[in-house]
Amino acid sequence: MRKLALNDEILLKIEKPARYIGNEVNSVMKDPEKVDIRFAMCFPDVYEIGMSHLGIQILYDMFNRRKDTWCERVYSPWPDLDKVMREKNLPLFALESQDPIRDFDFLGITIQYEMCYTNILQVLDLSGIPLRAADRGESFPLVMGGGPCTYNPEPLAPFFDLFYIGEGETVFYELLDAYKEYKKAGKSKKEFLERAAEIPGIYVPCFYDTAYKEDGTIASFRPNNPHAKEKIEKQVVMDVTNTYYPDKPVVPFIKATQDRVTLEVQRGCIRGCRFCQAGMLYRPTRERDVEFLKNTAKSMLDSTGYEEISLSSLSTSDYSKLKELLEYLIEDCSERKVNISLPSLRIDSFSLDVMSKVQDIKKSSLTFAPEAGTQRMRDVINKGLTEEVILEGAGKAFEGGWSRVKLYFMLGLPTETEEDMKGIAHLAEAIAKRYYEIPKDQRHGKCQIVVSTSFFVPKPFTPFQWAGMFRKEDYLEKAKIVKEEIKAQLNQKSIKYNYHEADVTVLEGILARGDRRVAEALETVYKKGAIFDAWSEYFRYDLWLEAFEEAGLDPEFYTLRERPLDEIFPWDFISIGVSRKFLEKEWERAHKGEITPNCRMKCSGCGAAAYKGGVCIEG
Repeated sequence: MRKLALNDEILLKIEKPARYIGNEVNSVMKDPEKVDIRFAMCFPDVYEIGMSHLGIQILYDMFNRRKDTWCERVYSPWPDLDKVMREKNLPLFALESQDPIRDFDFLGITIQYEMCYTNILQVLDLSGIPLRAADRGESFPLVMGGGPCTYNPEPLAPFFDLFYIGEGETVFYELLDAYKEYKKAGKSKKEFLERAAEIPGIYVPCFYDTAYKEDGTIASFRPNNPHAKEKIEKQVVMDVTNTYYPDKPVVPFIKATQDRVTLEVQRGCIRGCRFCQAGMLYRPTRERDVEFLKNTAKSMLDSTGYEEISLSSLSTSDYSKLKELLEYLIEDCSERKVNISLPSLRIDSFSLDVMSKVQDIKKSSLTFAPEAGTQRMRDVINKGLTEEVILEGAGKAFEGGWSRVKLYFMLGLPTETEEDMKGIAHLAEAIAKRYYEIPKDQRHGKCQIVVSTSFFVPKPFTPFQWAGMFRKEDYLEKAKIVKEEIKAQLNQKSIKYNYHEADVTVLEGILARGDRRVAEALETVYKKGAIFDAWSEYFRYDLWLEAFEEAGLDPEFYTLRERPLDEIFPWDFISIGVSRKFLEKEWERAHKGEITPNCRMKCSGCGAAAYKGGVCIEG
């Protein structure tokens, strides 16, 4: 009989108890007595967010294919349950078995965005696991991190035993085999970590020391253990067809953020936008075979009962077999009455034709991401999109029946001027004007344009990793300039404007490029009560400012200054395939406003195409 960690009395008092009871369709149950390794896979955010993450579904399926391993799931308890668990001293538990996380061999945490860092400490704390790796004895699980934020793991380094740098389908089995061997032999945690440090892509923070200069920048970062490598190489799957992919993903009981089948058509991106971390980290571009995708789509729809399928990638329009795949899905999905979702499409005739076939134009709005309001700024960021193309695409969309458009921009980009900021309003006006050029009897209601601006955050391993940021007040002033300029437009009633929180942006910038010293402030702010920083209603910037002051850190050291090209970054010990020389060249080209062609037009020699024996896709 399965035990339940939460009794009915508690479940009735909290919001959405289905977040915590497990037993969902396609979840995996095993006999804990018949496995050698128990792995708790954690997404440090609320259940609905975590259940929408494809990476965990892939690893969950991959781990559970092993007879000797049982992978279960755990998410951050929402504040209502968090409060109850602390009051009643209840340990955090896994969904499948309801067993305490502390009893597992591994706690694997996927780290997708910086604003979940305090939630990582929440998960450790509620599990009864000491926050710092140095304080954990032999009886505690090995705490392991993975995901895009581990490409600068240093602000989190003291809290983790090890990090997995790269794509999970590569050396995870080797790591699990090594653990099983060492566990059977009765070896110590340190001995296992020394073995793990020899595996490609595994970073063990305690085996490295950082020294700092008087000005606060890094003087050196070196291994202190002979088993640790000077460079940690990103692990990458070159053949994304003949690898692991779940044909029976777990289906949540309640509506998740991405409540649909997710079909990843390719990894990587050919575009080379200079602000985009994912576009650099996931190079080179690797496509999945179209027959594999057809078969997988069928299996996933059969096994889940979902009424929508989403084609996922950084730039779905660039998948070379998209037309063939869509023709198959349109026929198959129309019979099933399943909707097709197409994020990440570019503004072109083919994409608009496709969307007209798969979307209900009465319900949908089109999303464009020009990112910048002027051509000069789009050239700086290497967006590869002209105003002519944007207006032509918007015009065809309006003529095709759409009347609602969402436009995404960034403020605070390198070299930005007031003219660039006002250009956002001018582009929105030009798109609205294009709508009203259509004969009145051919329009579909009132034109609605939603302009959203986020504030740019420089990320590691991008050409903009050297860029300076701004103060909170500066960001708000930039947003004010855009808002006032929109109000001055002829069609301003058709344009709605919103912008991201400025203080969240500043904090994200600190965590994104921070070093190991930031961990002190992170632990302090968590103990002050900070969790769910990604959620506006719980974000407390005042607590963070107090924590930085108590840790003796100046936030502006991490944000305002532009880095010199020769500065040692906290993440320089990681190799992602894209060379630093290429990133430097792109940083210089940005300041000159020079465009770099996409990978299909011309190979720019970033290094990723030949990484791990790969082949350039040029052609």
